[in-house]
Amino acid sequence: MILVTGASGAVSSALLKELRAGGREVRVAYHSQGRTDEAINAAHEAVSEPATLPRALQGVNSVFLLGAMGPEQTAHGRNVVDAAKTAGVERVVKLSVWRADEELTPIARLHRPVEVALESSGLAWTFLRPNFYMQNFVRQMAGPIKATGAFAQPSSAAPISFVDVHDVARVAARALTSAGHDGQIYNITGPEGLTFEQAAATLSRVLDTPVRFIQLSDEEARADMLRRGLSEPYADALIQVSQAYRDGGAETVTPTVRDLTGSDPLTFEVRPRPPRRLRLSD
Repeated sequence: MILVTGASGAVSSALLKELRAGGREVRVAYHSQGRTDEAINAAHEAVSEPATLPRALQGVNSVFLLGAMGPEQTAHGRNVVDAAKTAGVERVVKLSVWRADEELTPIARLHRPVEVALESSGLAWTFLRPNFYMQNFVRQMAGPIKATGAFAQPSSAAPISFVDVHDVARVAARALTSAGHDGQIYNITGPEGLTFEQAAATLSRVLDTPVRFIQLSDEEARADMLRRGLSEPYADALIQVSQAYRDGGAETVTPTVRDLTGSDPLTFEVRPRPPRRLRLSD
């Protein structure tokens, strides 16, 4: 039995498809009782977290640990680690963040203490540290692209090896269902480093319409995030992430996806099956 936490997240959702397609026994955990009820109505084994952690972990061999970003993320992650140890869980695969061990950003500083707790827990553990998700372009930038033909980000000319969440999920599935991953840290990237300018050029080609990248100062970007409804702590965290990426180091390409899954990671231009392109008319 595999428990997948944060089951409504992009990576967890893709992971569930991988595990179910492989015939694996899966239990899903949501923060929302409403989502839990929907999953149960769809005949899936589902629980709410964190209130029901002991029950959620009964009979579980492996846990995929995904924490919802927020001030309680670290405490929640540690609680899952403690509860997993008490319940006799064998393995925890934790979805972390790029360069978490360096603690360059507030987001990394939310993840690293949970990694440390796992390292000293006595549980078998695997850390997944993916780079910037390609899906962020859809979640965060599709609206402005449709409305104005442009997307804005804090100023940066540094390449980033954007990775598709489906590739992260495929690596997670291997770590959860095969041997040889205990104590491993997997840095997960796409197949190439791209600047935001190059990403805009790719989008222009795929959409057959011009897409521009607008560089903002950190102050302009923060103000834009606040106008869009982000909280001040979240906006500040994203600015610090951008500053860390701007300094370089995010262009690194790793062979992790190929090594663990046997196939190359998806490129920025090639969408997961079935083919789907972001259309301005969507």
